[in-house]
Order: sequence, then C-alpha cells, then structure tokens
Amino acid sequence: MSRPGQPERSATYAEVFAVAEFRWSWLALVGSVIGDQLARVALAVLVFDRTGSAGLSALTYALTMLPDVVSGPLLGGLADRFPRRRIMVSCDAARAGLVALMAIPGTPLWILCVLLVAVQLLAAPFQSARTAFLATLMSGDTYRAAVGLSTVTVQAAQLAGFVAGGTIVALLGSSQALALNALSFAVSAVLLRFGVQERPVPLGDDPTARLSWWGSLVAGARLVWHNRRLRYLLALICVPGFYITVEGLATPYAASVGGGPIAAGILFAANPAGQVIGILAASRIPPARRMAMMGPLAIGTCAVLIGCVFQPGLWVTVGLWMLSGMCACFMPLAQATFVQEIPDAQRGQVIGLARTALVVTQGMGILIAGAAADHWKPAIVVAVAGALGVIYAAGAARGYRRAEV
Repeated sequence: MSRPGQPERSATYAEVFAVAEFRWSWLALVGSVIGDQLARVALAVLVFDRTGSAGLSALTYALTMLPDVVSGPLLGGLADRFPRRRIMVSCDAARAGLVALMAIPGTPLWILCVLLVAVQLLAAPFQSARTAFLATLMSGDTYRAAVGLSTVTVQAAQLAGFVAGGTIVALLGSSQALALNALSFAVSAVLLRFGVQERPVPLGDDPTARLSWWGSLVAGARLVWHNRRLRYLLALICVPGFYITVEGLATPYAASVGGGPIAAGILFAANPAGQVIGILAASRIPPARRMAMMGPLAIGTCAVLIGCVFQPGLWVTVGLWMLSGMCACFMPLAQATFVQEIPDAQRGQVIGLARTALVVTQGMGILIAGAAADHWKPAIVVAVAGALGVIYAAGAARGYRRAEV
C-alpha cells in the first residue's frame, strides 16, 4: 500500500496471487478457456467431417461468438440480482451439462447448433459476475493488475487451446474433445464453489428499490451515456474494432506475401504475443504514468498498422503487428478503470453492455475488412483500418482527457 500523500505504486502479480480467492478463480479461468478453445476446434472439425462444407464449419465457429451480442445486455444484469458466486457456479454447471450432451456421438447437427448457442448465452452472465466479483475482491492497482493478469492468461490459454486442440481432436476424436470441455466446466464450477466466498447481492442507493429487467438495462445504458468518463472509456475499449483486422486478414495477407499456413499462423500469433509482452511490461510502470499513457497507446496500436501500406514482407509485418499488440496493453487498464467507475449494484448490467459493444465493433471490423479485401490488397485494407483507427482513438482519448478535467 502507498502512504498518504505519495503516488500510488504499482501492484505486483505476487500480491494478486496472494489473494486466495483470486487463485481459485484464476485456476478455474485457465481450465475453462482452454476447454472453450478445444471445443471450438472440435466442433469445426466435427461439422466439416459430417457435411464437407467449409461454410457450415465457419458458421459453427461464428456461433461461438454471435450469442454474446444478445446475452450481454439481456443476461449481464443477473450478476446484480443474484449472488455472483452463485451465478458463476450455476453457469459453469449448466455449460458442463450442455457440452456433455453435445459430446454424445451421433447428435444431429441442428441440435449441436442449438446447444452451442445455449452454451454461449451463458458466457455473458458468467463474465459479468466474474468481473464484478474481482472488482469487489480487490481495489486500486491490485485490481488493475488482476485484470491484466487475467488478460495474459486468456491469451496464453487460448493459444494453448488452439495448438493442443488439433492434436487432441486428431488423437481422441471430436466427441472425446467435447467431453474434455464439459469436464473443464465442471472442474471450474467446483473450484469456484469451494474457493470463492458467497457474498450478498449488492445494494444500490435505495435498498428497497428493485428495478425491473428493462429498467435495469435502461438505467445501465443511461449511466454510461450521461457519465462522460464512462462514455469515453467505453469508446477506448472499442478501439480493437479497428486493429482486429489483423486477425481477420491473417490468412489472405500471408498468401499475398507468398506464405502458406505456417506464415498465417505466425501472423495470427503476432498480435496476441505482443499483448502479453506489453501487459507484462506495463505492469512495472507507476499507475499514474500508466493512466496518462492510455490514450497515446490506444492511438499507437492503430498507427503502427499504417506501415502496412508499403506492403512489407512477412517478418516486417509480424514486427508491426506485434508492436500493435504491445500498444494494446492499454485495454486491460481501460477495462479495469471502466469497471471501477461503475457503482457495484450496477456492475453486472453495465459490464454486459460493454461486452456487447466490444463484440459488435470487433465483428463489424472483421466483416468490413473481409469484404474490402475482396477488392483491395490485404495490406492496404489493414493500413486503412489503422488510419481510421487513429482518428477514432484520438477522438476517444481526447474526450476522456477532457472528462477528467
């Protein structure tokens, strides 16, 4: 802890891990993320094997993301109405059961899709409850460090899940891989049940008032819209909608520079690897300076992509995309600051809305970039997205800076 009158010092990851409840929730996060990625690979392979259609295989993968658009605003508020540990445990237990049904050999394709949508619908209330729970468990830079560590963990676990996914599916088969995903959710539920304390439902300014579902949604949207700090923080959180184009165009970009699947894989890994490096490096910077760097980093994560306009070779592109990822270390800080600004009684609902905004902007970024790449070179599309992102991020950063005055 910093002494009164002294600048807040940077929290360490050792201090974060010293919190027992965080350790249990972190272990649950690792298992469930790896299981999720494994299931995505298994489902894509399963659908392709049955139908021989690349389009249906891609659609199945998209179904793992699309439900977030609906479930964020509709179900995120559950974390404000029920104890948050109960929400997390219930969501994990339900997902374990649904994925176990998906693992039954011979399950019709349409039933698999329905079960998949149901599984993903439960992701929003779980994430809203987990994020709000961590903000209650920790404060100050310790919470920001916890968010950064969680982001690093998700990036690493996703990469491990994708790498291991293909091997496991090849060795065991899709049904067995899905069964492992079901087991990961069950283990996560047990870890959270016995490792996290039950806490009462957070109360607002008026403990006797209980907003309706629609009233809660509207109140959450109004809170963000009428609070300039929250509004511009959310704008910064949506900056990935521009630099996400590097993920959507990795494969055609690799082909344009004469590379194949290996080159595409390297490009896919460049941005996430940069994020891990950036987050770990930023954790050593004093909190006040880190906050001041948030806007410039948001601009920088898009600005370096403009260099793709010169259509450099593979390794220069990898360097640019990795540097973009390093600048993206502003994201955990923006997300943590956003959550800390929200009254505890409304965190679940507002986090759900922010999650939807991020998913929608990322989805639009990938779709628009993909369509544009049918007419222009991928390098040009990435550069244009970077230029537009600079304009957007500069406006968001300027608005947030003015809101702090």
